[in-house]
Amino acid sequence: MQSVLLSKAREYENEHIPKISPALLPRFHVTGEVGWINDPNGFSLYRGEYHLFFQYNPYSTHWDTMHWGHVKTRDFIRWERLPCALAPDESYDKDGCFSGSAIELRDGRHLLIYTGVRKTDDGDEYQTQCLAFGDGINYEKYENNPVISDELLPEGGSHVHFRDPKIWESDGKFCVVTGNLTCDGSGAVLLFESDDAVHWSRVSTVAASENRFGRMWECPDLFKLDGKDVLLVSPQEMRGDGMEFIFGNTTLCLIGELGDDGVLTRETEHTIDYGLDFYAPQTVPTPDGRRVIIAWMQYWNSVEIRPVETLPFFGQMTLPRELNVRDGRLIQKPVRELENYRKNRVSYTDISVDGKTTLPGIRGRSLDLTVAVRPDGTDLYKSFIVNVAEGEGYVTSIRYRPDKGTVLVNRSRSGWPENVMNHREFAVRDRQGEITIRFILDRYSMELFVNGGEQAASFAIFPPEEADGISFESKGKALINIEQYTLDI
Repeated sequence: MQSVLLSKAREYENEHIPKISPALLPRFHVTGEVGWINDPNGFSLYRGEYHLFFQYNPYSTHWDTMHWGHVKTRDFIRWERLPCALAPDESYDKDGCFSGSAIELRDGRHLLIYTGVRKTDDGDEYQTQCLAFGDGINYEKYENNPVISDELLPEGGSHVHFRDPKIWESDGKFCVVTGNLTCDGSGAVLLFESDDAVHWSRVSTVAASENRFGRMWECPDLFKLDGKDVLLVSPQEMRGDGMEFIFGNTTLCLIGELGDDGVLTRETEHTIDYGLDFYAPQTVPTPDGRRVIIAWMQYWNSVEIRPVETLPFFGQMTLPRELNVRDGRLIQKPVRELENYRKNRVSYTDISVDGKTTLPGIRGRSLDLTVAVRPDGTDLYKSFIVNVAEGEGYVTSIRYRPDKGTVLVNRSRSGWPENVMNHREFAVRDRQGEITIRFILDRYSMELFVNGGEQAASFAIFPPEEADGISFESKGKALINIEQYTLDI
């Protein structure tokens, strides 16, 4: 039976979402359509469709007591809106249904596991892990929630910061990783195990920050890929580290080997996404053997800024991406299903650029654009710039410096105010002046994939849609190849 709070949320959606013009929404990036969203939740395959839930306040474009919004897709590109799935309507989650995950059970039910937040009268807070069972639309919370409480924490573990369970099944057992704040004031990932997804025991601390990579580690995800064990976390209060990690809430990928004791032996560590807007990623395995990732395309430090006050939503997800591990790094590429929506191919080969130029047919704001740059002759050009979303005082610029081996993205004229972090520079592998950048553009976003996905970088941008120009600038002679498709979605 639906609670009063869940019925209220669904009634609000039914009343307000049909009134929203599609022209105000991204074409192919998930939003709440109304209200606020943040972390992706419950990214899972259920009855042949991919379900995605998300942290959600339907009533306002600002964060408030969290619900779970809900969409589904067959191809990661076209999404169908479903009714709000969870509301904070029980004593153990009355202050929020925080992030979690989902899995299809052998009996055909869809299991959600999430963090319930309860604040006490004396100001204390408890975060516990709770279950809900459903059919892909309607979910009933487990009568004996919570199933993982602070009683299972290691000594000194915080009951205030104990959240974001990610579930999977392995060798007939259910496994969950959660984030936890440890006694040293920094984050760790805990591993739990169960025979029935109801009764749990703690196995290990998979990895810990030890005050090296920020404090609380949110939204962990642990999986095996290409023969390696991969742990994704989202650290809070990162100090920043040159060009590798940004200050504040960011992301971290740890690659190594998970021992029989449930402890990860780390081999490499790096950021997941080199943009300004990427947080709380979650992955799903596909039947054809892929691992697909999606994340919240927003930076926590700028959530109070509304570049376009008239939009009915706040927050959007990245384009889903396929993952691989190569040479100790996470490789990311747009899901291959995007190619089914590409139209109107325009290509150029061996175009010499020295100064600023535009090319006929190269423009737009719903695009899949690949630019490959290399030196024209024996002399190395000093820099190469791609300008997108250009027009009437707007532009977002991507500059490559071959001598420094860096890419610098400048979105200060993309609709954001000047007091927001608008510049992001990161190092790329030295290829003697050669670089390939794939751009995915939507109404309110730009995602970059550098050198075949060796690095990805995500940015929310808000120029008017008429700003659809694209130009190229080179200091010194460069040769470029271009392939552009419009995205008909």
